[in-house]
Parts: sequence; structure tokens; C-alpha cells
Amino acid sequence: MSDEANRPDVSREQAEEAIRTLLLWAGEDPAREGLIDTPKRVVKAYSDWFAGYASDPADYLLRTFEEVGGYDEMVVLRDIEFESHCEHHMAAIIGKAHIAYLPDNRVVGISKLARVVDGFARRLQVQEKMTAQIAQCIQETLQPKGVAVVIEAAHECMTTRGVHKRGVSMVTSQMLGVFREDARTRSEFLSYIGIARGVR
Repeated sequence: MSDEANRPDVSREQAEEAIRTLLLWAGEDPAREGLIDTPKRVVKAYSDWFAGYASDPADYLLRTFEEVGGYDEMVVLRDIEFESHCEHHMAAIIGKAHIAYLPDNRVVGISKLARVVDGFARRLQVQEKMTAQIAQCIQETLQPKGVAVVIEAAHECMTTRGVHKRGVSMVTSQMLGVFREDARTRSEFLSYIGIARGVR
């Protein structure tokens, strides 16, 4: 992604100057040797961390396959690692997502599900919203019989500031279609991803 993509009102130079201002505010000297190139590095990192704004995650699901030999059982992709940033403190959210869907005549390449996760993760987020966005994107684009998404993540806004509680993870879920309506289908998915107690 170009550093200037989807940023018509803010130049790279303006972004770098904003980083210098933050360094000054923190009590540093942006002109000292170790920090001279920091604004450039931070802007480049932001281009990677927030690359999700330059894409529509639904586009990854447009190419599907109908020749599945009559397969009509659950498709599960678990332990999809991701990095995101919370929209309240811009601190890192590190976690993994588990996705399942029940196909209705067509399936999608499994790497595309991981790309959907990245597409939403590489934006400023709250975990609850991200969970719902992933599930709704898959449901609306693939139109399966149902979608389930569970996300487990650690939030550095909680571990490195504020209450400073380490070893804490947050779990969120979104169940659509048969995963919401049928407790057995939901339980089957949760057993696949190793969650013993049901998530509603």
C-alpha cells in the first residue's frame, strides 16, 4: 500500500511532523541522533498497521468454489493470529480469531478468511465491533447457512497502562444463522476451537 493511499488531506511530511510534536511533548529531542529517523519509521509502521483502511474485506470473498463434491458440513479455521490497535488509546491488541461457516452450495479459499480478519484488524478497533464486522462480512458476502466468530485477545491498553493487569485475555463471539439458532451446531464449533463452555 502506498504511504499516501486514502490520505488525500494529510501528507507524509505532515504526519512525520506530528510524530516530532509528540516526541517533544513526551520530553524528547526529535533532533538527537537516535530519533532523527523515528518520524519516518513511525509513519511507515502506521502504513502497515492501518492498511485495512485501503481495502474492502468483502472483496476477498468474491471468488468462491461450487465444486465441493456435495460437502455440506461446517468449515472451521481456527487460531488466526492478528494484531490490531484499540481506538481508545491506539495501543496494540494481540490475539487470534476462530471462524466457522456452514456452506450453502459454495465455499471460499481458507486464506481468504484470514485476509478478512486482517482487513478489519488493521484498523483502529474495539474487539466487540471487530468480531461483529468479520461475522457480518462473511454472512453478507458468502450467504452461508450460518457464521460463527470467536476472538481471544490481550489488550495492551490494559496490560501496559491503567490497571496494569497482565495475563488477561478478552473473549468475544458473534453467532449468526444456524450457529445462533441451533445449540448443537454452536457447541460443535466451540468444541473444535477448545472452548468448553458455550458462548452465546
